[in-house]
Amino acid sequence: MTTITHRDQLRGLTLQNEVNRLFDDSFIRDRSAHADLATWAPAVDIYETENELVVKAELPDFQEKDIDVRITNNTLTIRGERKFETGVKEDHFLRIERAYGSFMRSFSLPNTINAENIRADYRNGILTLHMAKREESKPKQIKVSVATNGK
Repeated sequence: MTTITHRDQLRGLTLQNEVNRLFDDSFIRDRSAHADLATWAPAVDIYETENELVVKAELPDFQEKDIDVRITNNTLTIRGERKFETGVKEDHFLRIERAYGSFMRSFSLPNTINAENIRADYRNGILTLHMAKREESKPKQIKVSVATNGK
């Protein structure tokens, strides 16, 4: 009975090793041979200040011509494409972990954003969009006058 248990454990390990090997081979082949087809989406931070909505997207190694920013019907869409390194032969890579290819991210914008007043900056691999709020949506302080002696 110990032999059967021992044999089942070995068979399980062998099967697990084979599954891992197949997965690893497939993953490595897919990432190196077809790295430009991998799907990905850049990380994005969105925050609000008193006067604007700010979107920051991580887009390292992009050219300005490879980034497309549009606003349509209160939807912000950021599209782009990171191209695979062409200056290095593919068989010289030891590891490829970064994703390549096209991406698209879309975000619904509140009605408080002035779509005519948007500024986009790309610096150090970060795309920053500054979207001004409409004047009527900005908080307004109302001065309160205090009456003295009931007047």
